[in-house]
Amino acid sequence: MNGIINIDKPLGFTSHDVVAKLRGILKIKKIGHTGTLDPDASGVLPICVGNATKVADMLTATDKEYVAEVTLGSKTDTQDASGKVLATAEVAVTEDELKAAFSTFIGESLQIPPMFSAIKKDGKKLYELARAGIEIEREPRPITIFEIELLSADLENKKCTIRVACSKGTYIRTLCQDLGEKLGCFAHMSALRRTKSGRFSIADAISLDEVEKRVKEEDFSFLQATDSVFAELPALYLSKRKAELVCHGVPVRTPGIIEGATYRVYDETGRFLTISLATDGMLKILKTFYQNQ
Repeated sequence: MNGIINIDKPLGFTSHDVVAKLRGILKIKKIGHTGTLDPDASGVLPICVGNATKVADMLTATDKEYVAEVTLGSKTDTQDASGKVLATAEVAVTEDELKAAFSTFIGESLQIPPMFSAIKKDGKKLYELARAGIEIEREPRPITIFEIELLSADLENKKCTIRVACSKGTYIRTLCQDLGEKLGCFAHMSALRRTKSGRFSIADAISLDEVEKRVKEEDFSFLQATDSVFAELPALYLSKRKAELVCHGVPVRTPGIIEGATYRVYDETGRFLTISLATDGMLKILKTFYQNQ
């Protein structure tokens, strides 16, 4: 069983919880997630199964999109609704002022990661230090905000909902807090849903309960093929003999390939074998997905 499952992670589950649940449902151990999504957040979490675990790092490095609820007027130690309120302020902003503040965050910038994060310092996760009352200096990290859209505003109740398209590694909690600072009224993130992770969208995501139901019905249509991740690369089909050599890690000379191009490589039956680079008329394997039958 190989492929990628676009899971709609429920609230209250860690990414590791989702992996453990799927191991039980699918009865397979070789499963991995593509980056953590907080228990207080829901939404898109691509899960790699079988040989697809080899592309997990590539899926982690993709751009993301989120829908977040922002509560204005209060700042918390975790930057979200789970934390202790540190400061409050009156809220007297308009929708136009919100939109103007959003525009200042568009583009490349440096963001200081929150203490309540899984980033490690000297082998310790920052949130472990934070829970012990320890705060350390964090290096700013480069991020890019591509879009911020105001979806709704309920300023009477000090809340608004935004859609954020951003680069990997962007902390939406920190963005919400920074937004509050920009508006001069404090803010924290009160809800978060990831709606896109690279090519995976919430519209195509499936719940854990639905996966369990379909597996009982022997319907595995939710499993996206591993090679779908490389759909933009040209496909190359090899003869049985050349495919055997490739499966043993041997570079093969292949007439007609374009120097410097990267290919999805298959055998003549259509079995996905490798991602390979054309160099000096030979196919150089970049990553192999071949498995003994």
